[in-house]
Amino acid sequence: MEAMLLRERYKVVRILWSQPDYALAEAVDIQDRETPTLLLNLYEGELLYRYGGICSAISQADCPQFRGMFLDGGTLAVVFEDCQGKNIDRVFHRGDRWGWRDRLDFAQLVLHQALVMVKLPPEVSCAAMLSDNLMVDVPERRVRVRYMLRPTQDLEPRELALLAGDQVRKILIRQLRSADAELKFLDRLDRETFHSIVPLYAAWREALPDIQAECEGYEAKNFIGKGIALLKRWVKRRKRRDRA
Repeated sequence: MEAMLLRERYKVVRILWSQPDYALAEAVDIQDRETPTLLLNLYEGELLYRYGGICSAISQADCPQFRGMFLDGGTLAVVFEDCQGKNIDRVFHRGDRWGWRDRLDFAQLVLHQALVMVKLPPEVSCAAMLSDNLMVDVPERRVRVRYMLRPTQDLEPRELALLAGDQVRKILIRQLRSADAELKFLDRLDRETFHSIVPLYAAWREALPDIQAECEGYEAKNFIGKGIALLKRWVKRRKRRDRA
């Protein structure tokens, strides 16, 4: 395929996604050889006007990966820096072997990433919090987002909290070894609808010290002590389920 050049500056390397009036392109800035790979969200038709309004509300202070937007003929290009990592579903999945410290660390990183996007339009922050865009860089112990802004219906700020909660559930799996404080937090995620990411993050920060204390207490026990602790947890939780 012949290379496409937008605005005589952005060389399109490949198309990552396409649908009517929208495409996501991987590109490089030929005027800035030091810049990493860029992502160009390309909109046409009615989407041009809609996402022109949405993305005009993005500031680089709130989104350091945002590189700007421009018109090229009948196409709107919204430009972001790309990021490294694997999407979250490839890192946290059924049968994974992560320890409790890693799970707490990455849950914290996911919720913090959602929190720093709170000022972005929901169509931007929620798209970035989808599994395909939530990238986990395991070697660097970082969570980043890829801004593939596929068209969505109108969204509200609470959608970001719902999506962040869904991602955290993939990390903090329910198991017999889970701390009671951890299960209580997961129960809150299942039971409550947080109106934004701010109260969800506050609930997490409130629960975290108790979760850590319980996990450290269990880890400090010897083999027999751990077995007794697990048996007590099983009995207590079984009684709770029977009363429900």
